[in-house]
Amino acid sequence: MNTLQDSLLELVRRTSAEIPDDVHRAILGSLEQEKKGTIAESAMKIIDQNIALARNKSQPICQDTGSIIFYVECPVGYDQVAFEDAAREAVKLATKKGFLRQNSVDSMTGKNDGTNVGPGSPAIHFHQHRSSEVSVRLVLKGGGCENVGAQYSLPEEKLKANRDLDGCRKSILDAVLQAQGKGCGPGILGVCIGGDRATGYEFSKQQFLRKLDDHNPDPELAKLEQDIVETANKLGIGPMGFGGRTTLLGTKIGVLNRLPASYFVSVSYMCWAYRRQGVTLDSDGRIEKWLY
Repeated sequence: MNTLQDSLLELVRRTSAEIPDDVHRAILGSLEQEKKGTIAESAMKIIDQNIALARNKSQPICQDTGSIIFYVECPVGYDQVAFEDAAREAVKLATKKGFLRQNSVDSMTGKNDGTNVGPGSPAIHFHQHRSSEVSVRLVLKGGGCENVGAQYSLPEEKLKANRDLDGCRKSILDAVLQAQGKGCGPGILGVCIGGDRATGYEFSKQQFLRKLDDHNPDPELAKLEQDIVETANKLGIGPMGFGGRTTLLGTKIGVLNRLPASYFVSVSYMCWAYRRQGVTLDSDGRIEKWLY
């Protein structure tokens, strides 16, 4: 148990303090695209400096260390109860050490017990497979970007969005337009087409487990992902809403089956502080390799 707990503690520390390489590359590339001497360029430079400071000091990239979401792929028969216990203890210890801020509160009273542990925190999603490998991915999703997520029920008359990919495109771009940089842009979108209201949002967040430089295996979705980023970056919203050429760093889209009566497009927004990391574990719970 202590070995697993130690591994999860290190996963939390690194996720909180270090931006994954694929995200950092995208940020540096966007910095080069911004016009010299603009507020947008200055904002991107500050973001890059923030990333370096957090890594060097092993401190949280953002004061809002976000919702703590674990995704666990494990063999049939894996002790999920033991994992949950270890994850909660790791979160408590990470909070005590300062890797996580004390920012999980009781929704009824507003009280904060300082542990980051309570109903729904951390959130842990298990998926069993027939492989012997155990992989654990962690996403820390801040409240600012969570606030600008959106869900559309098509058709949407105001947007002239029908139940097709063009209607999905209009909905996704409307979500970006409505956010106006409030989600600590430049942002990354995770999108689900289909599902119900609950599964759609959940699956949209799973898209954040993908790397920014991957390619959707569905050619139509790959084209739509690229189009959304290119179009959004022409809107002039820019970093933090200051204007500029970088409104989105990426868009990732997944699809779930739906009922004939429903056609939901669920859009989750991730801030530039894209805290996502993962590990594979050996049979004793030790970290074998890092996934990002």
